[in-house]
Amino acid sequence: MREASLTKFYFAKYFFLAFGLLQWICGFLILRESTADKSKAAALLFFSLGMVMLALHILIAPRLKRVAVGKNRIAVIAHGQTTHYEWPEVKWIRPVPMVNVYKLKLRGKKERIYFLPEQREDPVYGLTHAASVAERLRRRVR
Repeated sequence: MREASLTKFYFAKYFFLAFGLLQWICGFLILRESTADKSKAAALLFFSLGMVMLALHILIAPRLKRVAVGKNRIAVIAHGQTTHYEWPEVKWIRPVPMVNVYKLKLRGKKERIYFLPEQREDPVYGLTHAASVAERLRRRVR
């Protein structure tokens, strides 16, 4: 079974949290160092960007899971537990446009699972990226 590296997974999972905290630190430093009205407006901008990034983290992080894809089954690794599913239990897997993430829907489950593939160029056992589909269409046109 193949899954994305832990570094790639944790970077994607906590990127918005780290970026939001960085925005808050920048806003705090601007507010602390200057008293001009423009700097207060800039600090407010950084604080609000930090809040947006924190909200994105709260929305995205719980849905992003580690998934190992094999030829016969899929393993979802979440909260230290591994749950195995056979391919007939998978309703669909789709790539998310513009992002290197796949969306997985299991039969009988409401929530969708988002996961990272092992490599950007490597399709997941017959599932192609939108870029490779576009490349095939360009070849047909020529």
